[in-house]
Amino acid sequence: MEHKETTLDNKIKLVDVSGRPAREQTFWPTVVLPRAAIESEIERLASIPAPADGLRAASVDHPSNTGPIPAYAPGIDVQIVVLKPGEQTEPMLRNSSCVDMCIRGKGLVTTGAKTFQAERFDVWNTPSMTPVVYRNDGSDLFVRLCYSNAPLLERLDVHYVGQVANATRPGSQDAALAASQRRARDAATPIPIGEDGAQMLGYEWLVDIDTVDSRMLHWPWKDVSPHLETVYGMDLAYTGRHLYVLYNPATERRIGTSHSFFATIAKLPPGKVDQPHRHTSAAINYIMWGNGKSVVNGEKIQWQEGDLHFSAPGWSVHNHASRDQGFVALTIQDHPLHIAMESLLWQETLKSPILKLGSEQGIQTNLSRVAA
Repeated sequence: MEHKETTLDNKIKLVDVSGRPAREQTFWPTVVLPRAAIESEIERLASIPAPADGLRAASVDHPSNTGPIPAYAPGIDVQIVVLKPGEQTEPMLRNSSCVDMCIRGKGLVTTGAKTFQAERFDVWNTPSMTPVVYRNDGSDLFVRLCYSNAPLLERLDVHYVGQVANATRPGSQDAALAASQRRARDAATPIPIGEDGAQMLGYEWLVDIDTVDSRMLHWPWKDVSPHLETVYGMDLAYTGRHLYVLYNPATERRIGTSHSFFATIAKLPPGKVDQPHRHTSAAINYIMWGNGKSVVNGEKIQWQEGDLHFSAPGWSVHNHASRDQGFVALTIQDHPLHIAMESLLWQETLKSPILKLGSEQGIQTNLSRVAA
């Protein structure tokens, strides 16, 4: 069938899509950034002069990326960030959010009145529009992996980046005062339409949204690590994943570490092989310890400690397997974002139904039997 395209005087096009088949989706291939390349880049960053904001960083760019900024998965940026001893960064305001893991050294992380020490394998989140100062108070390089949703916002051309000094934001006292006052939307009474729950709401409901307490949270490795022995010791017959989610209560039912990503720490015993499965969320694994192999869209790939693996392009059939040691890995996945968009499809095995998680009953593992 011929599809007509009309171009108007103002260059707008009207494209006839009647009967046009759905576009075949393009999968970015699985790739591994090896430990040696990461370590080499760390040393290179440490050798260059510090920029004005103190942020020595390199973004990992996937070969298939054609977006306006680097991305390791569609919509996901991973930066290698290096601070030398005694250095600190300047705070900035961004409407992107981040999840970070320290992979070398240690440093102080400060936002507002909150300061904590970040050490190797600690994880923390940075909410949108939260200024943070990083300071290396140790004797070694302070190195972190920073995962953000900046590529998605850049693709939409709505990524706000500004100086803290130029920003006017309400403080906690202002928020407390606002909470004690009558809201304008209280006068905008909802209007029921029909009997199925449809409503009409006034403008006030668009610009005065119920808030959640979104704050920076910290998961120290020393507190997380002992609990991993539970999943490491699980029977190989367990049908779930040997992991824990680093949960931020502000994400509520989306079960995230940030509002865009979840971070999980997995510790797989030797000889564990996942069933091939797929999901619309994309996943990136940082191998903290051990080694293993994966099959992604039919391609076999191996990885080991210190590698950064783009392990699951969205809706790609994949599975992972541990070897003689087992392995420990941080996984970042844009699962909460897809739940918010009602686009999280999940197929636990290739014989299982395709589920829309968050709207349909989810997958039921055999945890109660293997944990008994």
